[in-house]
Amino acid sequence: MISLEQVKLLESKVTKAIDYVKTVTEENFRLKGKLDSYQKRIDELEVLIQQFKEEQGKIEDGILSALDRLNQFEDALESTLAKGELRGETKEAKKDSPVQAQGTPKKDDREEKTASSSTKKPDPPREPEQSEDLKSGEELDIF
Repeated sequence: MISLEQVKLLESKVTKAIDYVKTVTEENFRLKGKLDSYQKRIDELEVLIQQFKEEQGKIEDGILSALDRLNQFEDALESTLAKGELRGETKEAKKDSPVQAQGTPKKDDREEKTASSSTKKPDPPREPEQSEDLKSGEELDIF
């Protein structure tokens, strides 16, 4: 037969089990709440990450566009300089030509021939002339 002590022991164990189940159920509910808040935060962060990626792509496109424009500007500048050099060379070639359009040697060339026969040193390169404002020692304020 079952004794009264065994019934009381069984009753105390059932009470402990019920308390444990209540505690675990409350903890489970609390953890589910945390999980929901964490999931919401994860969703917010994913949206921010997506926006960041889109903005990063726009920034990269802008930088690449700016670099492309700089390359185009550099190419245009180089071609302008190259055209200027070619024009300068053709002008110098025309100036240095010993025969003018009428077929007579240029006066400068005759002088150069006589100058080259003597040991005359070439003139130093001239500096560009400055305006009156700059000659007085003042600086121009650009900005």
